[in-house]
Amino acid sequence: MIPVQGLNGARVAVLGLGRSGLVAARALKAGGATPICWDDNPDARAKAETEGFACLDLKKGGAFDNVARLIVSPGIPHLYPSPNPVIAAAWAAGVPVDNDIGLFFQSFATSEWNRFDTVPRVIAVTGSNGKSTTCALIHHVMEVAGRPSQLAGNIGRGVLDIDPPHDGEIVVLELSSYQTDLARSLTPDVAVFTNLSPDHLDRHAGMGGYFAAKRRLFAEGGPDRAVIGVDEDEGRSLAGQLSEGPSDDRVIRVSGAEKLTGPGWQVFAKKGFLAEYRKGRQVASIDLRDVAGLPGAHNHQNACAAYAAARAVGVAPKVIEQAFHSFAGLPHRSQTIAEADGVRYVNDSKATNVDSAAKALAAFKNIRWICGGLQKEGGLDPLNDAASGVRKAYVIGREAAQFAMQLNVEAQVCGSMSAAVAAAMEDAEAGDVVLLAPAAASFDQYDSFERRGEDFVAEVTKRL
Repeated sequence: MIPVQGLNGARVAVLGLGRSGLVAARALKAGGATPICWDDNPDARAKAETEGFACLDLKKGGAFDNVARLIVSPGIPHLYPSPNPVIAAAWAAGVPVDNDIGLFFQSFATSEWNRFDTVPRVIAVTGSNGKSTTCALIHHVMEVAGRPSQLAGNIGRGVLDIDPPHDGEIVVLELSSYQTDLARSLTPDVAVFTNLSPDHLDRHAGMGGYFAAKRRLFAEGGPDRAVIGVDEDEGRSLAGQLSEGPSDDRVIRVSGAEKLTGPGWQVFAKKGFLAEYRKGRQVASIDLRDVAGLPGAHNHQNACAAYAAARAVGVAPKVIEQAFHSFAGLPHRSQTIAEADGVRYVNDSKATNVDSAAKALAAFKNIRWICGGLQKEGGLDPLNDAASGVRKAYVIGREAAQFAMQLNVEAQVCGSMSAAVAAAMEDAEAGDVVLLAPAAASFDQYDSFERRGEDFVAEVTKRL
């Protein structure tokens, strides 16, 4: 655990007692603070009370008397679409609002580091798609390179729940817009921006607010090195804002779509080959076409981001290449779960928005596509542009018929995962790929994309 520094003896309110909230309360207590906890869910309050934490309804008058800070869990809106009443009360009382990410960066460095030969470093990754794969890949590269490493944030452990770092350790953090938007302190050594596509727009009042939340990772203190995906205008703009000129190698531009040129530091993938250029000269290249754990152009973009981050902390290209080939991939992200009778079964349940599903479709041919769920804003038109490899769609979800009507491919309304898998497997021929890439949230039928992916795996497995 990382004990919170700077709040010894203070009363600190904690709103939301899920994983991050409870860990924050424990870390505050370990650092000498007194957590005052609240969650509208009585079961969550009961769990906190069994650990000895006091629970106080933070909506009541006077709840913020003598409180130094309010720590908010990421799922709780603090500004849009409307402020949570507890957060509004903290503002009215003049109490600073923060989250566990801010506490982490405030508390990560300690006097123990004076004994280290190499100070620990933090690589933080944000963006719309590919964050988890990029983080897991960076962590795997560090392990292959023999560098101590921990994985935390939206993947792995909670940020305050990791072990105090060792000499030379690399901590890899996956950070969502919900986390970067509110954190008072954001000071990674290397910050990575993968890409941007519409998501969480109600939470951030549109694309501008969503991008602004991501951009804070690069603005609050500024990383030593910034790895920026430049396949969208927002990434190109961010790289330009951070750079002092074309040859400024503090900014590493990455692309999964085109060759990058210029005197700076670039990493790009084209036609399945990753290339690193510095000062206009090629430094290294990797053939990604036979890297089983990274199929498709979207994963090649992830590979570029992970490669650049690893190079930024001194890992050699040959070591990175070795690590890529031993990377198994992540569950629910272009995960091959079986191959039988010439048919491949791929679980990409994490493709919860149109952009990520389009990238999954672009990675395969002859697709039997299982899609549908709780549709997000923006419509499905980009999917139709990417669906040239789809032989047929099998649509799930409570609004399956409405979803199917928006597709420009043959579509069968199935409703349930069981019916969709049965129909796709009956139709599939040798050379086909049965792909779960929903392009929608899972919450109309499942409590998480993981449960949806697990259901897909179970339905396929029992029929093979």
